[in-house]
Amino acid sequence: MSDAPAPVTLPVNVEQIQQLLPHRYPFLLVDRVIELVPDQSAVAIKNVTINEPFFNGHFPGHPVMPGVLIVEAMAQAAGLLTQLSNRMKGNTESPLFYLVKVDNARFNAPVVPGDQLRLEVSVKRVMRGMGLFAARTLVDGKEVASCELMCAARSDK
Repeated sequence: MSDAPAPVTLPVNVEQIQQLLPHRYPFLLVDRVIELVPDQSAVAIKNVTINEPFFNGHFPGHPVMPGVLIVEAMAQAAGLLTQLSNRMKGNTESPLFYLVKVDNARFNAPVVPGDQLRLEVSVKRVMRGMGLFAARTLVDGKEVASCELMCAARSDK
């Protein structure tokens, strides 16, 4: 009997995502991973519904997803790219990564209930326990947000 991790098969569903990320409701912002090129890129999906708790206050009568949560969704997609890539190499004990820097964030259009976010992330550089990612979010093929993300492995020191 082998202790090798199960192979990664697409799509990666929310139950599998919960095994890879520590986030839970209401802060788990990725529903599915639909594309993966290990150590290079991933595409994930977030379905936006009126049931999201932030819509109660942002904004009453005119619900708009906060930009910071779109950035967080992109960061979670980057985390999934890292975790899934490690799983494919047989590493089941991948460290937890924290978002440490966001650069060049741009928001081009509001995200509203009913939108499906296509979260595209790609590795720009990896160095000493840190990863730099290019990220963008599309709705119906149109870019609604983009940024660069830097994530660092958690240090238990």
